[in-house]
Amino acid sequence: MNSMAYLAQTSVPLFWPLVAVVGALVATRHSPSRAAALETWQRWWAVVALGFGSLWMTFTFLTVPEVMATAIGFDSTPFQFEIAFANLGLAVMGFRAVSASARERITIGLGAGMFLWGALIGHVYQWFAHGDHAPGNTGGVLVCDLLFPAVMIALAYRAQRLSTQQPGTSTLLSSSMSDSSHAAGSRRA
Repeated sequence: MNSMAYLAQTSVPLFWPLVAVVGALVATRHSPSRAAALETWQRWWAVVALGFGSLWMTFTFLTVPEVMATAIGFDSTPFQFEIAFANLGLAVMGFRAVSASARERITIGLGAGMFLWGALIGHVYQWFAHGDHAPGNTGGVLVCDLLFPAVMIALAYRAQRLSTQQPGTSTLLSSSMSDSSHAAGSRRA
């Protein structure tokens, strides 16, 4: 494989976090507060990086399992079907994180980390123990396996800390939901 093809194949997973970062940067350029900007970053990361990134992996492992096996440097096995559905679980968690509290987002990040950090360890092991330098084993997937959960946890942790420092700024969604439920309760009274 020539170096340009290898570079292209190793870079494909980096598309999703790049879109999340660019989207969050654009969306927060006129943000009214740090809490609002942090909420926007969390949503972009949850939906685009973890959600759509994992949904993409689900799709590819289900539709072209042989291509994925070759990209990783493995033989094709029925295990790819299981990996597809593990990624579907990650996608569901990413989409759920959009309306989650900071505490739930930390839990979602930890749940994603259990799978992705385990995969990261497996990729590194295959790389050093067996010389597997396939683009799907040593490329951008390593960065994504590390960052998807780590960034989710870090952003949620920061949001949680910010909300305890500034009461009333936990998340924009939860505060707007409590405002609307309070308003609905006052209409009934």
